[in-house]
Amino acid sequence: MTVVLVVDDVSAMAEQYAYDLKRIGGYETLVAGSGREALDVLQREAVDCVLLDLEMPGMDGFEVLRGMARREARTPVIVYTGTGNYDRCVQAIQLGAQGFIDKAESMERVVREVENALERARLSGQVTALRERLGSETTLVGGSAPMRQLADTIARVAAIPSPVLITGESGSGKELVARELHRLGAHPAGPFVALNAGALPENLVEDELFGHERGAFTGANALRKGAFEAASGGTLFLDEIGELPLAAQAKLLRVIEQRQVTRLGGNRTIAVDARLVAATNRDLDAEIAAGRFRQDLYYRLNVHAVSVPPLRERRSDIPALVDHLLGFTCARFGMRPKRLDPAALECLMAYDWRRNNVRELRNAVERMIIAADGDMIGVDDVPADIRDGARAATPGPGRGEPATSFQALKAEAERQIIVTALERNDWHITQTARALGLADHASLLKIMRRHGINRERVDPDT
Repeated sequence: MTVVLVVDDVSAMAEQYAYDLKRIGGYETLVAGSGREALDVLQREAVDCVLLDLEMPGMDGFEVLRGMARREARTPVIVYTGTGNYDRCVQAIQLGAQGFIDKAESMERVVREVENALERARLSGQVTALRERLGSETTLVGGSAPMRQLADTIARVAAIPSPVLITGESGSGKELVARELHRLGAHPAGPFVALNAGALPENLVEDELFGHERGAFTGANALRKGAFEAASGGTLFLDEIGELPLAAQAKLLRVIEQRQVTRLGGNRTIAVDARLVAATNRDLDAEIAAGRFRQDLYYRLNVHAVSVPPLRERRSDIPALVDHLLGFTCARFGMRPKRLDPAALECLMAYDWRRNNVRELRNAVERMIIAADGDMIGVDDVPADIRDGARAATPGPGRGEPATSFQALKAEAERQIIVTALERNDWHITQTARALGLADHASLLKIMRRHGINRERVDPDT
């Protein structure tokens, strides 16, 4: 519900504006009889727009605007005046107001101005979110079979408002999947709020999730919306959900069920409408068995499951990922674009990236850019630990020695993709062929024969 604060020292005028705004615009309204009271209300209430009289005794509208600027309050403000002095309105715009009206204007015009101010605030939030997205160092890059399967899952789940649980190893791109679910979802223009539960001190988790009222605890000098309120109308992404303390898990479960939050120190419930997406690199079944994660919360979160493949299961995406990361990182550093020597690429292809997946690759690319003197990045510029790991890579099929050529590495990557897909589908040939996007089971059998793949050779114990 949109809340509008009306600030006017003439009580009858303020009450009339508040009544008409509620009647015509459908807003919830609050009233303040002075500039000082207005600033106090803004500290303790979640206000979406302010209708501010400029001519008030004591602290006038200009001082209210200056006070809001000092407190970095970003609530949109519309000023109004009964003197007809529009130079003063222009001065208010320069102090941060978004619009102005005359007291003689019709209420329909006032409501339109409020709607315009709210829309500008929404657009500003969208621009900020787009800039953050465009500044992302890694997007969902890759055309491998696991990535095509991931993209298909995202497309099917995105428009459904139910919670989603994303699983995958550290650095595999779980937040990127969450952002893609938001982008393709029913409310892409709404906010996307990301909160890392594993990075929060235990005593701050509930405050971050649910917010607090003014005076809720020592240092709570102003009202603060929590992540659920901030994400209302959009998506709330809770990363590392497995790290959430049990007490907070119980409250999170209640919010999911009731779609309402109560701020710390408060006693009123606030409706929230945020699509919940959670992620973890932990085995939540094991966490439940150990008593560290609530089973009922797990069932609430795991309505739709999305699994992000580790980088070693999609090695064929590494060239495209490296190309993307080179371009982005060089641009960020203000450097001329650099290229990767084929031998260096072979080294990156041979490494297994088990420690941190795409995030580890991103860091390696940055180190290589800094290490290379010229425009070409050679194998000597690859970090030593990655070179050593590549040398110890699994031997190429049927050769008994490490794969060193690009073609051999490509063949080994294809073999690993096929074996992984077969294992995921319990070695059902037709089902695996369908999952890989192949024409028919015969196409898969040809690839298996080319690589010498059969179940007995891969898993002799079965």
